[in-house]
Formats: sequence, structure tokens, C-alpha cells
Amino acid sequence: MESKILMESGTNELEVLEFRIDDHCYGINVAKIKEIIIYQEVTPVPNAHPSIEGIFMPRDEMITAIDLRNCLQRGTSKPGGLFIITNFNKLDIAFHVDQVVGIHRVSWADIIKPNATISKAEESISTGIIKFEDRLIIILDFEKIVSDINPNTGLNMDQLKEIGPRNRNEVPIVLAEDSQLLNKLIVDSLKKAGYDNVRHFENGKLAYDYIKGCKERGQLDKVKCIITDIEMPIMDGHRLTKLIKSDDETKVIPLIIFSSLVNEEMRKKGEALGADRQLSKPEIGNLVSVIDELVNADS
Repeated sequence: MESKILMESGTNELEVLEFRIDDHCYGINVAKIKEIIIYQEVTPVPNAHPSIEGIFMPRDEMITAIDLRNCLQRGTSKPGGLFIITNFNKLDIAFHVDQVVGIHRVSWADIIKPNATISKAEESISTGIIKFEDRLIIILDFEKIVSDINPNTGLNMDQLKEIGPRNRNEVPIVLAEDSQLLNKLIVDSLKKAGYDNVRHFENGKLAYDYIKGCKERGQLDKVKCIITDIEMPIMDGHRLTKLIKSDDETKVIPLIIFSSLVNEEMRKKGEALGADRQLSKPEIGNLVSVIDELVNADS
């Protein structure tokens, strides 16, 4: 099943692959998918996390297979079904599902925030819900699923220790990141690196409204650098980038895309939209170095 990979960038749309476990409908951003293959026998890993089915080698590369049914507290999967092989945070990981339904193109503005209508297990690893025809599709947070299984796949905080002591810096930075946990971790990391003046927002729309307000008041000196995730409800990072870089007054503001989705295809889209730099999320130390470079700050 192929995605329309030439979908125009910056339209605030995404393509969601719908798949099922039992009769439950779930979704994943197509940009995270490398390929979909028929289930293959896996080799169990001793003392592994309960959600890890094992490892297998579809070609010459070893891939970890995760039992998504187990992650959702719906039992344990049996042989059969499909593997959705993903690529994000520079990792290839296979997720075991029952069946794939199809691909839907939707707007980030139409994605509903999860609430008490879904189970606790689903709520903790869900980024949103799509109402499609007669059903609800729960978009799962695959990054959180993986980091819950192996915390070392999250932000590499050890990189900050290598930076060493730094002077405090009041350079105003705007951050757009929908994950509350990552939002806090990034802000805390930047403060450890000396950047004390960070305004953070939970989606691109709120960040853009703030920047637009600064522009209208003649106060763009309050925005010296923008950091944005790609996947966010209401307005995604590519749409935010397009709006900032297509405005003569704001296009000079350095903009960094900091996302788990910075692969070859997404990098091309970010470049076309005018992003100054693009980094994968584990690279928190590199993020600080890039900010230093772009704002000419003392490191």
C-alpha cells in the first residue's frame, strides 16, 4: 500500500494509515511508515520487555518486533497478521497488527484530543482521535510506546553533560511541541544550557498566534529563534514553517524543526518550506549547538 508521498507540504494535512487489532481501529502517520509486510516468525529475546515479541531479519537488518496488542493491554498476539515497519528517531521498529484498512488524508485541525471516551491504556499512548464515517480511529503515540519500553530511545540528556557550564542567556525562543512531557524536557534542557527565556506552546497555531501578535505590535525582537515539532494538532510544524517563511517580516527568524520524523523524505519537505535546520529528537545536545550558531550566542 503506497502513500501519496508527493503530497504538498505546509497544507496542515497528514495521511493516516488505519489498522485494526480485533475490532478496534487505530491510526499511524504514514510519514512514520517504512513498509508493511506479512507477519514473519520472530526469535524471542530473553528477559525482554513483555511487549517485545522478539527480533527478526526481513533482509540483512535486525528489527525488533513489538506486540501492539500487549501495549494496549488487550492480551498477547498470536502468529499471523502484519508487521508495520516504522522509522522514527533513527530507529526501525516493527509493530504487530491484525489487519490494515487503508489510508485517509485528514487535516490536523480535525483531530480530536483524547478524553475519557477511550480506555486508560489507549489514552496514555494516544495523540488524537479521528471521526471517520461510522467509526473513531485512535492515533497512537508510537514514540511514547517505544520510549516506555526503552527509555534510552528518548531525548539523549547525557549530551547536555558534555556541554559543561554555560552563561545564562536571555535570547527569546519560541517552542511548539504538543507532548507535555517533551515540552517540559526541552524547556528544562534549554535552561540547563543557559537559555532561560523560552515561551512554549502545545501546537503550531498557538505559537503562530503569539509570533503574529509580536509582529503586529512591532515586537519581533521577542522572537529570536523558533523550534517546532512536526506532528501537532490544530496546526503542524510544516504549516507553521510555511507561514513564518512566506512572510517577509518573519522569514528572517531562524527556525529549527526538531522532530522524530526527520528522515530523508521529510527533510526534503522541510528544506522546501525554508526551515533553517532540521534535527531528530534524540539530538538534544545538537539542538543547543544549532541554537548557539543561529542566534550567535556565546557557547
